[in-house]
Amino acid sequence: MGGLGPNAVPPAIDNCSQSNFNDLRTTNIELSWDVDWDDKVFRGYTIHTMKALHGGIYEAVFDTSYLLISNISLLGSTNKSIKPQPNLEYTVGQRHPVLGSKLSVTLPQPLREDDRIKLKIEYETTKSCTAVGWLEASQTGSGKYPFAYSQCQAIHCRSLLPCQDTPSVKATYSATVTSVLPILMSALRVSPPANENATIDTTRKTTYVFSQETAIPSYLIAIAGGEVEFAPLGKRTGVWVEPKKLDKAVWEFEKDTEKFVKTAEELTCEYVWGRYDVLVLPSSFPYGGMENSNLTFLTPALITGDRSEVDTIAHEIAHSWFGNLIGCANWDSFWLNEGWTTYTERLIAHELHGEPTRSFEYIVGDKGLKDELARHADYPKYQRLHIPYTFGEDPDGAYGSIAYDKGAQFLLYLERTVGGLEYFRPYIKAYVERFRGLSITTQDWKDHFLAYWGQFPDKMKALEVVEWDKWLNGEGLYLPVKMEFDTSLADAAYSLAARWDKSRDASSFPDFSAQDLDKFSSNQVGLFLDTLFNYPTLGKPVIEALNENYSFDGQGNPEIRLRWYQLALKGGFYTEQAALWVQDWGRMKFARPTYKAINKVDPALAKKTFLESGVTFLHPIAKRMIAQDLGIEI
Repeated sequence: MGGLGPNAVPPAIDNCSQSNFNDLRTTNIELSWDVDWDDKVFRGYTIHTMKALHGGIYEAVFDTSYLLISNISLLGSTNKSIKPQPNLEYTVGQRHPVLGSKLSVTLPQPLREDDRIKLKIEYETTKSCTAVGWLEASQTGSGKYPFAYSQCQAIHCRSLLPCQDTPSVKATYSATVTSVLPILMSALRVSPPANENATIDTTRKTTYVFSQETAIPSYLIAIAGGEVEFAPLGKRTGVWVEPKKLDKAVWEFEKDTEKFVKTAEELTCEYVWGRYDVLVLPSSFPYGGMENSNLTFLTPALITGDRSEVDTIAHEIAHSWFGNLIGCANWDSFWLNEGWTTYTERLIAHELHGEPTRSFEYIVGDKGLKDELARHADYPKYQRLHIPYTFGEDPDGAYGSIAYDKGAQFLLYLERTVGGLEYFRPYIKAYVERFRGLSITTQDWKDHFLAYWGQFPDKMKALEVVEWDKWLNGEGLYLPVKMEFDTSLADAAYSLAARWDKSRDASSFPDFSAQDLDKFSSNQVGLFLDTLFNYPTLGKPVIEALNENYSFDGQGNPEIRLRWYQLALKGGFYTEQAALWVQDWGRMKFARPTYKAINKVDPALAKKTFLESGVTFLHPIAKRMIAQDLGIEI
């Protein structure tokens, strides 16, 4: 296949895309948008520069979803016999419920291998767009202006722009966006000057220009707009956030962000993206973080006042190499993004704080992994690391911690099998060097892994114990190998949980007090609650005593509050309090389990809370997933 370069990997199949990306591939996208804040749509066009990977191609096929296409034109070609045409023939196919509508553009004549063309597609988004969340002014910090933000992963970019919406395709992009409110994107801002705070005047539109010169997959194209201010965190790092939260965000992140980037560079290679900034979004954002290139989107739940959640920033920074620089070629191999990133996040913790901290992060993650494996017991395919999606299957359905924690534990197991970090560090650098800039499959990764260790006969011998099929394709509640971790930072949480379990039949609890948690970090408190949750259900006297001693129901850290409500709701308590709390959080890590736990105790309350609050507050992705969880059609 022509045109993929000397370091290319074999072409991949992506059953989550209807585009013909293995025939004709986008290499650059030019975006021009006008943001209509009243109608909540984007209007404009996109110009795709595309390259023919072989000869005989007579059409360009794009993924779209809920877009209104008005015109498509051919602007030019490197093939001089192909002349510009202002109105090309095209068809928008019948909508697939998951994949959207295939946009097929008829070309004036068949392309030859390596021909390049430019196609301009004029269109607008609609209110059914699943990529963009629009918030009313009343849902923001100041209450003055509306806010909008996108979330394109996994297959939602097609509702923002017509594109080859597959991680197999990486393209550079530029954007010109006109808006009355400040705009940020997953690219370097060219104009107005980068990191310049704007004075908002809703009577005047400003044109914002962006450039992303490192090729990225479509799911990393991101946009946000609203009232935000910037502050630097380091020489190449900074934070954007609603003005009222700026000082708190700076304090939360300034100590570690630059340090995380530098440590990740030492483990991999140079940071190629120029700047690393973060945007703290309103609380409806459905994820902890999203690794949009140059501009990570973050949940405000990370601003805890004690820096206990900054490991999420380490995770998103690690994505700059794993996911963004080297990415999965299809969603089947998604674990390559998240498993490698989680492994590297914890390796950063090892470098900065030592092995006990790394082990503690694995212990915390292991609890979530066990829960996730149990959640998919009725559909064990989603318990796999490598998930073979069939045509039209929705990758959002499998989203959860398995790719993260099962993937990270697999890599840690391989690290230990070859003799530890002394030997694994050079391999990490070799892996990055081989695949940087490419989209790869699990098979590509495995082939390179075995080829690398094939240089060392003793290591290849050690790797003979690896049960590859069980790790990659295995189903069930248990990993092929039981992983052991240093528990020195977890033992106090385990001990306190055991004391409470032994007191489950007591009528009074004089041996417990608030001082029990004095030396606990927030993460240790979370582990204490996780451990207590794994014991048999606790009665109301114990639950009330826990809250009286530790004030969990007034806890400001949402990670602790989540675990508290999970524990209380397991026994059927604190439903009203949980329902009130969940209305303020759109992060699916918080919202989905809380809604589901309330639904088990009081289905009417769960549905009432969702319909009265969630429908207008949640991002479309979270809204759809929670509606499915509750059995509601929206």
